[in-house]
Amino acid sequence: MLASTAMREAWRAGIPAHSLTPVGGLRRCAPDVGDITILAISDRRRYREVLRVFGALPSATGIHTQTPASITIDTGRGAITLCLSTPDQAGAALLWHTGSRRHTAELQARADRLGLQFDNGRFTRNEAGQLDVSTEAIAYRCLDLPYIAPELREDGSEIRAAEHGALPRLIGKADIRGDLHMHSTWSDGRDSIAAMAEASEQLGYQYIAITDHSQRAFASRKLAVDDVAHQRDDIESVRAERPGMTILHGVEVDILKDGTLDFEDDLLAGFDIVLASLHDHGGQEPGELKARYLRAIAHPLVNVITHPANRAPAHNPGYDLDWDALFAAAARTGTAMEVDGAPGHLDLDGSLARRAVAAGVTLSVDSDCHRAEALGRQMRFGVGTARRGWVEADHVLNTRGIDDVRTFIAGKRARA
Repeated sequence: MLASTAMREAWRAGIPAHSLTPVGGLRRCAPDVGDITILAISDRRRYREVLRVFGALPSATGIHTQTPASITIDTGRGAITLCLSTPDQAGAALLWHTGSRRHTAELQARADRLGLQFDNGRFTRNEAGQLDVSTEAIAYRCLDLPYIAPELREDGSEIRAAEHGALPRLIGKADIRGDLHMHSTWSDGRDSIAAMAEASEQLGYQYIAITDHSQRAFASRKLAVDDVAHQRDDIESVRAERPGMTILHGVEVDILKDGTLDFEDDLLAGFDIVLASLHDHGGQEPGELKARYLRAIAHPLVNVITHPANRAPAHNPGYDLDWDALFAAAARTGTAMEVDGAPGHLDLDGSLARRAVAAGVTLSVDSDCHRAEALGRQMRFGVGTARRGWVEADHVLNTRGIDDVRTFIAGKRARA
Protein backbone atom coordinates (compact mmCIF):
# COMPACT_ATOMS: atom_id res chain seq x y z
CA MET A 1 0.00 0.00 0.00
CA LEU A 2 2.85 2.39 0.82
CA ALA A 3 4.52 1.85 -2.56
CA SER A 4 1.27 2.10 -4.51
CA THR A 5 0.38 5.36 -2.75
CA ALA A 6 3.77 6.85 -3.61
CA MET A 7 3.48 5.78 -7.24
CA ARG A 8 0.00 7.28 -7.58
CA GLU A 9 1.26 10.55 -6.12
CA ALA A 10 4.26 10.49 -8.44
CA TRP A 11 2.19 10.01 -11.58
CA ARG A 12 -0.22 12.74 -10.49
CA ALA A 13 2.76 15.06 -10.00
CA GLY A 14 3.91 14.39 -13.57
CA ILE A 15 7.10 12.50 -12.76
CA PRO A 16 9.09 12.22 -16.05
CA ALA A 17 9.58 8.45 -15.97
CA HIS A 18 8.71 5.73 -18.48
CA SER A 19 7.70 3.32 -15.71
CA LEU A 20 7.61 2.87 -11.94
CA THR A 21 7.89 -0.68 -10.60
CA PRO A 22 7.95 -1.93 -7.00
CA VAL A 23 10.98 -4.19 -6.65
CA GLY A 24 12.76 -6.16 -3.95
CA GLY A 25 10.63 -8.19 -1.57
CA LEU A 26 7.46 -6.51 -2.79
CA ARG A 27 7.92 -7.82 -6.31
CA ARG A 28 8.90 -11.26 -5.02
CA CYS A 29 5.67 -11.30 -2.94
CA ALA A 30 7.74 -11.79 0.20
CA PRO A 31 5.56 -12.02 3.32
CA ASP A 32 7.71 -9.64 5.36
CA VAL A 33 9.05 -6.65 3.45
CA GLY A 34 11.50 -4.49 5.35
CA ASP A 35 12.61 -2.00 2.69
CA ILE A 36 10.22 -0.41 0.18
CA THR A 37 12.01 0.19 -3.12
CA ILE A 38 10.65 1.46 -6.44
CA LEU A 39 12.56 1.37 -9.71
CA ALA A 40 12.02 4.29 -12.09
CA ILE A 41 13.03 4.00 -15.74
CA SER A 42 13.84 7.40 -17.21
CA ASP A 43 16.16 9.12 -19.65
CA ARG A 44 19.37 10.05 -17.87
CA ARG A 45 18.93 13.74 -18.69
CA ARG A 46 15.68 13.70 -16.66
CA TYR A 47 17.18 12.13 -13.53
CA ARG A 48 17.33 15.39 -11.58
CA GLU A 49 13.70 16.16 -12.33
CA VAL A 50 12.60 12.65 -11.35
CA LEU A 51 14.39 12.95 -8.02
CA ARG A 52 12.97 16.43 -7.43
CA VAL A 53 9.39 15.33 -8.05
CA PHE A 54 9.72 12.23 -5.88
CA GLY A 55 11.29 14.18 -3.05
CA ALA A 56 8.33 16.58 -3.06
CA LEU A 57 5.53 13.99 -2.91
CA PRO A 58 2.62 14.92 -0.64
CA SER A 59 3.33 11.89 1.56
CA ALA A 60 7.02 12.79 1.99
CA THR A 61 7.98 14.28 5.34
CA GLY A 62 11.62 14.73 4.41
CA ILE A 63 14.53 13.44 2.35
CA HIS A 64 16.61 10.84 4.15
CA THR A 65 19.41 10.34 1.60
CA GLN A 66 20.01 11.20 -2.04
CA THR A 67 22.54 10.29 -4.74
CA PRO A 68 22.60 11.17 -8.45
CA ALA A 69 20.58 8.01 -9.21
CA SER A 70 18.50 7.40 -6.08
CA ILE A 71 16.55 9.05 -3.30
CA THR A 72 15.09 7.84 -0.02
CA ILE A 73 12.19 9.79 1.40
CA ASP A 74 10.67 9.55 4.84
CA THR A 75 6.91 9.26 5.19
CA GLY A 76 4.64 8.93 8.16
CA ARG A 77 4.45 5.18 7.47
CA GLY A 78 8.10 4.44 6.70
CA ALA A 79 10.88 5.14 4.24
CA ILE A 80 10.67 4.63 0.47
CA THR A 81 13.66 4.43 -1.85
CA LEU A 82 13.47 5.32 -5.53
CA CYS A 83 16.26 3.98 -7.77
CA LEU A 84 16.81 5.13 -11.33
CA SER A 85 17.87 3.33 -14.49
CA THR A 86 17.88 4.09 -18.20
CA PRO A 87 15.68 2.25 -20.73
CA ASP A 88 18.62 0.36 -22.26
CA GLN A 89 19.45 -1.14 -18.84
CA ALA A 90 15.89 -1.54 -17.54
CA GLY A 91 16.01 -5.35 -17.62
CA ALA A 92 19.33 -5.49 -15.80
CA ALA A 93 18.08 -3.04 -13.18
CA LEU A 94 14.90 -5.04 -12.60
CA LEU A 95 17.03 -8.17 -12.04
CA TRP A 96 19.38 -6.36 -9.70
CA HIS A 97 16.73 -4.74 -7.53
CA THR A 98 14.22 -7.62 -7.49
CA GLY A 99 16.18 -10.75 -6.62
CA SER A 100 17.32 -11.80 -3.17
CA ARG A 101 20.98 -11.26 -2.35
CA ARG A 102 21.68 -14.93 -2.96
CA HIS A 103 19.94 -14.95 -6.33
CA THR A 104 21.76 -11.80 -7.44
CA ALA A 105 25.14 -13.06 -6.20
CA GLU A 106 24.75 -16.27 -8.18
CA LEU A 107 23.86 -14.27 -11.28
CA GLN A 108 26.94 -12.11 -10.77
CA ALA A 109 29.15 -15.20 -10.51
CA ARG A 110 27.56 -16.64 -13.63
CA ALA A 111 28.08 -13.37 -15.52
CA ASP A 112 31.76 -13.38 -14.55
CA ARG A 113 32.19 -16.91 -15.94
CA LEU A 114 30.65 -15.73 -19.21
CA GLY A 115 32.95 -12.72 -19.53
CA LEU A 116 30.32 -10.24 -18.37
CA GLN A 117 29.99 -7.90 -15.45
CA PHE A 118 26.69 -7.56 -13.64
CA ASP A 119 26.91 -4.85 -11.04
CA ASN A 120 24.73 -2.06 -9.68
CA GLY A 121 21.92 -2.83 -12.09
CA ARG A 122 24.01 -2.85 -15.28
CA PHE A 123 25.39 -5.43 -17.65
CA THR A 124 28.73 -4.76 -19.37
CA ARG A 125 30.97 -6.94 -21.52
CA ASN A 126 34.63 -6.65 -20.70
CA GLU A 127 35.77 -5.84 -24.24
CA ALA A 128 32.61 -4.18 -25.56
CA GLY A 129 31.38 -1.94 -22.76
CA GLN A 130 27.74 -1.57 -21.73
CA LEU A 131 25.17 -3.86 -23.36
CA ASP A 132 21.59 -3.11 -24.37
CA VAL A 133 19.55 -5.02 -21.76
CA SER A 134 16.13 -3.42 -22.02
CA THR A 135 14.10 -6.36 -20.68
CA GLU A 136 14.56 -9.06 -18.05
CA ALA A 137 14.21 -11.75 -20.70
CA ILE A 138 17.22 -10.27 -22.52
CA ALA A 139 19.12 -10.07 -19.23
CA TYR A 140 18.56 -13.76 -18.52
CA ARG A 141 19.49 -14.66 -22.11
CA CYS A 142 22.79 -12.85 -21.59
CA LEU A 143 23.35 -15.36 -18.78
CA ASP A 144 22.23 -18.36 -20.88
CA LEU A 145 19.14 -18.78 -18.73
CA PRO A 146 15.40 -18.72 -19.41
CA TYR A 147 13.28 -16.09 -17.72
CA ILE A 148 12.83 -16.75 -14.01
CA ALA A 149 9.66 -15.33 -12.42
CA PRO A 150 10.26 -12.75 -9.66
CA GLU A 151 8.58 -14.87 -6.98
CA LEU A 152 11.16 -17.64 -7.51
CA ARG A 153 14.29 -15.50 -7.19
CA GLU A 154 15.25 -16.57 -3.70
CA ASP A 155 17.72 -19.29 -2.75
CA GLY A 156 19.49 -20.37 -5.94
CA SER A 157 17.50 -23.57 -6.48
CA GLU A 158 15.55 -21.71 -9.14
CA ILE A 159 18.77 -21.16 -11.11
CA ARG A 160 19.58 -24.87 -11.05
CA ALA A 161 16.02 -25.62 -12.15
CA ALA A 162 16.36 -23.11 -14.99
CA GLU A 163 19.62 -24.73 -16.11
CA HIS A 164 17.87 -28.11 -16.39
CA GLY A 165 14.64 -26.84 -17.96
CA ALA A 166 12.73 -27.67 -14.78
CA LEU A 167 11.10 -24.36 -13.90
CA PRO A 168 7.40 -24.70 -13.02
CA ARG A 169 4.58 -23.23 -15.06
CA LEU A 170 3.42 -21.04 -12.22
CA ILE A 171 -0.19 -20.41 -11.39
CA GLY A 172 -1.42 -16.96 -12.40
CA LYS A 173 -4.34 -14.79 -11.42
CA ALA A 174 -6.08 -15.68 -14.69
CA ASP A 175 -6.14 -19.34 -13.65
CA ILE A 176 -8.38 -18.65 -10.64
CA ARG A 177 -12.01 -19.52 -11.40
CA GLY A 178 -13.50 -18.93 -7.97
CA ASP A 179 -12.82 -17.94 -4.38
CA LEU A 180 -13.69 -20.51 -1.71
CA HIS A 181 -13.09 -18.45 1.44
CA MET A 182 -14.75 -15.12 2.20
CA HIS A 183 -16.84 -13.57 4.98
CA SER A 184 -20.00 -11.50 5.08
CA THR A 185 -21.99 -9.55 7.65
CA TRP A 186 -23.32 -12.88 8.93
CA SER A 187 -20.06 -13.05 10.88
CA ASP A 188 -17.23 -10.51 10.97
CA GLY A 189 -17.32 -9.35 7.35
CA ARG A 190 -18.04 -5.74 6.49
CA ASP A 191 -20.25 -6.34 3.44
CA SER A 192 -23.38 -8.32 2.63
CA ILE A 193 -23.45 -11.55 0.66
CA ALA A 194 -24.93 -9.60 -2.25
CA ALA A 195 -22.03 -7.12 -2.22
CA MET A 196 -19.43 -9.90 -2.03
CA ALA A 197 -21.10 -11.73 -4.91
CA GLU A 198 -21.30 -8.59 -7.05
CA ALA A 199 -17.61 -7.79 -6.51
CA SER A 200 -16.66 -11.41 -7.24
CA GLU A 201 -18.66 -11.40 -10.46
CA GLN A 202 -16.84 -8.24 -11.52
CA LEU A 203 -13.57 -10.08 -10.97
CA GLY A 204 -14.75 -12.73 -13.43
CA TYR A 205 -15.24 -15.55 -10.95
CA GLN A 206 -17.53 -18.40 -11.92
CA TYR A 207 -18.22 -19.35 -8.31
CA ILE A 208 -17.64 -18.31 -4.71
CA ALA A 209 -18.19 -19.79 -1.28
CA ILE A 210 -19.56 -17.71 1.58
CA THR A 211 -17.76 -19.13 4.62
CA ASP A 212 -18.60 -17.24 7.78
CA HIS A 213 -17.15 -18.09 11.18
CA SER A 214 -18.86 -20.66 13.39
CA GLN A 215 -20.34 -19.90 16.80
CA ARG A 216 -17.24 -20.22 19.01
CA ALA A 217 -14.68 -18.79 16.60
CA PHE A 218 -12.07 -16.28 17.66
CA ALA A 219 -13.84 -13.47 15.77
CA SER A 220 -15.72 -10.30 16.61
CA ARG A 221 -18.98 -11.72 15.20
CA LYS A 222 -19.97 -15.31 14.51
CA LEU A 223 -22.63 -17.37 12.78
CA ALA A 224 -24.96 -18.85 15.38
CA VAL A 225 -26.64 -22.21 14.89
CA ASP A 226 -30.03 -20.54 14.64
CA ASP A 227 -28.71 -18.20 11.93
CA VAL A 228 -27.66 -20.89 9.47
CA ALA A 229 -31.10 -21.40 7.91
CA HIS A 230 -31.63 -17.65 7.60
CA GLN A 231 -28.24 -17.26 5.96
CA ARG A 232 -29.16 -20.00 3.50
CA ASP A 233 -32.29 -18.03 2.58
CA ASP A 234 -30.13 -14.95 2.03
CA ILE A 235 -27.85 -16.92 -0.28
CA GLU A 236 -30.84 -18.26 -2.22
CA SER A 237 -32.01 -14.69 -2.81
CA VAL A 238 -28.61 -13.65 -4.15
CA ARG A 239 -28.44 -16.76 -6.33
CA ALA A 240 -31.72 -15.72 -7.95
CA GLU A 241 -30.26 -12.27 -8.69
CA ARG A 242 -27.01 -13.68 -10.17
CA PRO A 243 -27.88 -16.83 -12.13
CA GLY A 244 -24.55 -16.76 -13.93
CA MET A 245 -22.58 -17.34 -10.74
CA THR A 246 -22.58 -20.34 -8.43
CA ILE A 247 -22.71 -19.33 -4.76
CA LEU A 248 -21.80 -22.12 -2.37
CA HIS A 249 -23.14 -21.98 1.17
CA GLY A 250 -20.05 -22.76 3.20
CA VAL A 251 -18.71 -22.27 6.69
CA GLU A 252 -15.35 -21.78 8.36
CA VAL A 253 -15.82 -24.02 11.36
CA ASP A 254 -13.41 -23.87 14.28
CA ILE A 255 -11.43 -26.92 15.33
CA LEU A 256 -11.96 -27.08 19.07
CA LYS A 257 -9.36 -27.98 21.67
CA ASP A 258 -10.22 -31.69 21.61
CA GLY A 259 -10.21 -31.84 17.79
CA THR A 260 -13.99 -31.85 17.41
CA LEU A 261 -15.73 -29.23 15.29
CA ASP A 262 -17.70 -26.21 16.41
CA PHE A 263 -20.92 -27.34 14.66
CA GLU A 264 -22.56 -30.75 14.93
CA ASP A 265 -22.29 -33.11 11.97
CA ASP A 266 -25.97 -32.92 11.03
CA LEU A 267 -25.64 -29.15 10.66
CA LEU A 268 -22.33 -29.34 8.78
CA ALA A 269 -23.82 -31.85 6.34
CA GLY A 270 -26.17 -29.15 5.08
CA PHE A 271 -23.36 -26.89 3.90
CA ASP A 272 -22.04 -27.10 0.34
CA ILE A 273 -18.42 -26.83 1.51
CA VAL A 274 -16.80 -26.94 4.94
CA LEU A 275 -13.57 -25.15 5.81
CA ALA A 276 -11.95 -25.96 9.16
CA SER A 277 -9.61 -23.66 11.04
CA LEU A 278 -7.52 -23.72 14.16
CA HIS A 279 -7.48 -20.14 15.42
CA ASP A 280 -6.48 -20.69 19.04
CA HIS A 281 -3.65 -22.97 20.17
CA GLY A 282 -5.23 -23.19 23.62
CA GLY A 283 -1.84 -23.49 25.30
CA GLN A 284 -1.23 -26.84 23.62
CA GLU A 285 2.10 -28.27 22.53
CA PRO A 286 2.88 -29.12 18.86
CA GLY A 287 1.93 -32.77 19.31
CA GLU A 288 -1.49 -31.84 20.67
CA LEU A 289 -2.04 -29.33 17.86
CA LYS A 290 -1.09 -32.00 15.35
CA ALA A 291 -3.67 -34.36 16.86
CA ARG A 292 -6.35 -31.66 16.58
CA TYR A 293 -5.54 -31.16 12.91
CA LEU A 294 -5.38 -34.87 12.13
CA ARG A 295 -8.83 -35.40 13.65
CA ALA A 296 -10.26 -32.56 11.56
CA ILE A 297 -8.53 -33.77 8.39
CA ALA A 298 -10.01 -37.23 8.92
CA HIS A 299 -13.53 -35.81 9.30
CA PRO A 300 -15.57 -36.72 6.20
CA LEU A 301 -17.27 -33.32 6.03
CA VAL A 302 -14.11 -31.17 6.19
CA ASN A 303 -13.01 -30.16 2.69
CA VAL A 304 -10.34 -27.51 3.30
CA ILE A 305 -7.96 -26.73 6.17
CA THR A 306 -7.53 -22.96 6.14
CA HIS A 307 -4.36 -20.97 6.99
CA PRO A 308 -2.85 -24.11 8.60
CA ALA A 309 0.15 -22.52 10.35
CA ASN A 310 -2.03 -19.68 11.70
CA ARG A 311 0.90 -17.35 11.27
CA ALA A 312 1.14 -13.56 11.19
CA PRO A 313 4.02 -12.42 8.95
CA ALA A 314 6.61 -10.27 10.75
CA HIS A 315 4.86 -10.97 14.06
CA ASN A 316 4.35 -14.70 14.58
CA PRO A 317 5.85 -17.58 12.56
CA GLY A 318 2.88 -19.79 13.38
CA TYR A 319 2.66 -23.32 14.69
CA ASP A 320 5.67 -25.62 14.74
CA LEU A 321 4.03 -28.77 13.43
CA ASP A 322 4.83 -32.14 11.89
CA TRP A 323 3.96 -30.94 8.43
CA ASP A 324 4.93 -34.20 6.74
CA ALA A 325 2.31 -36.05 8.80
CA LEU A 326 -0.35 -33.42 8.11
CA PHE A 327 0.35 -33.33 4.39
CA ALA A 328 0.28 -37.11 4.16
CA ALA A 329 -3.09 -37.21 5.93
CA ALA A 330 -4.51 -34.47 3.70
CA ALA A 331 -3.37 -36.23 0.53
CA ARG A 332 -4.71 -39.58 1.72
CA THR A 333 -8.15 -38.26 2.69
CA GLY A 334 -8.69 -35.85 -0.20
CA THR A 335 -8.60 -32.77 2.03
CA ALA A 336 -7.34 -29.52 0.50
CA MET A 337 -5.02 -27.16 2.35
CA GLU A 338 -5.20 -23.44 1.85
CA VAL A 339 -2.87 -20.74 0.68
CA ASP A 340 -4.55 -17.77 2.34
CA GLY A 341 -4.17 -14.33 0.75
CA ALA A 342 -5.11 -12.27 3.81
CA PRO A 343 -2.11 -10.03 4.68
CA GLY A 344 -2.33 -11.26 8.27
CA HIS A 345 -1.78 -14.87 7.17
CA LEU A 346 -0.19 -15.49 3.71
CA ASP A 347 -0.32 -19.10 4.82
CA LEU A 348 0.65 -21.75 3.75
CA ASP A 349 3.79 -19.78 2.94
CA GLY A 350 5.82 -20.55 -0.16
CA SER A 351 8.09 -23.21 1.32
CA LEU A 352 5.22 -25.11 2.98
CA ALA A 353 3.06 -24.87 -0.13
CA ARG A 354 5.89 -26.41 -2.13
CA ARG A 355 6.19 -29.27 0.37
CA ALA A 356 2.44 -29.82 0.33
CA VAL A 357 2.37 -30.14 -3.45
CA ALA A 358 5.30 -32.56 -3.35
CA ALA A 359 3.29 -34.68 -0.89
CA GLY A 360 0.34 -34.81 -3.29
CA VAL A 361 -1.90 -32.33 -1.47
CA THR A 362 -4.50 -30.35 -3.39
CA LEU A 363 -4.25 -26.65 -2.54
CA SER A 364 -6.94 -23.97 -2.44
CA VAL A 365 -5.80 -20.39 -3.05
CA ASP A 366 -8.28 -18.00 -1.45
CA SER A 367 -8.69 -14.39 -0.39
CA ASP A 368 -10.11 -14.95 3.12
CA CYS A 369 -11.59 -11.53 2.48
CA HIS A 370 -13.84 -9.59 4.86
CA ARG A 371 -14.77 -6.73 2.55
CA ALA A 372 -15.70 -6.56 -1.11
CA GLU A 373 -13.18 -3.94 -2.18
CA ALA A 374 -10.22 -6.11 -1.12
CA LEU A 375 -11.28 -9.35 -2.83
CA GLY A 376 -9.02 -8.90 -5.84
CA ARG A 377 -6.04 -7.58 -3.91
CA GLN A 378 -6.06 -10.41 -1.38
CA MET A 379 -6.42 -13.02 -4.12
CA ARG A 380 -3.34 -11.51 -5.78
CA PHE A 381 -1.50 -11.93 -2.49
CA GLY A 382 -2.64 -15.54 -2.33
CA VAL A 383 -1.55 -16.25 -5.88
CA GLY A 384 1.79 -14.53 -5.27
CA THR A 385 2.36 -16.61 -2.16
CA ALA A 386 1.51 -19.78 -4.08
CA ARG A 387 3.91 -18.79 -6.85
CA ARG A 388 6.67 -18.51 -4.24
CA GLY A 389 5.92 -22.18 -3.54
CA TRP A 390 6.39 -23.19 -7.20
CA VAL A 391 2.66 -23.98 -7.36
CA GLU A 392 1.12 -24.70 -10.74
CA ALA A 393 -2.53 -24.34 -11.73
CA ASP A 394 -3.04 -28.12 -11.76
CA HIS A 395 -2.20 -28.25 -8.05
CA VAL A 396 -5.08 -25.93 -7.08
CA LEU A 397 -8.73 -26.78 -6.48
CA ASN A 398 -10.21 -23.43 -7.44
CA THR A 399 -8.56 -23.33 -10.85
CA ARG A 400 -11.07 -26.04 -11.76
CA GLY A 401 -14.66 -25.66 -12.83
CA ILE A 402 -17.48 -25.79 -10.32
CA ASP A 403 -18.44 -29.36 -11.32
CA ASP A 404 -14.92 -30.51 -10.48
CA VAL A 405 -15.04 -28.65 -7.16
CA ARG A 406 -18.30 -30.39 -6.30
CA THR A 407 -16.80 -33.73 -7.32
CA PHE A 408 -13.81 -33.11 -5.04
CA ILE A 409 -16.14 -32.38 -2.11
CA ALA A 410 -18.37 -35.36 -2.82
CA GLY A 411 -15.38 -37.64 -3.24
CA LYS A 412 -14.29 -37.25 0.36
CA ARG A 413 -17.79 -37.81 1.70
CA ALA A 414 -18.13 -40.91 -0.46
CA ARG A 415 -14.82 -42.37 0.72
CA ALA A 416 -15.92 -41.92 4.31
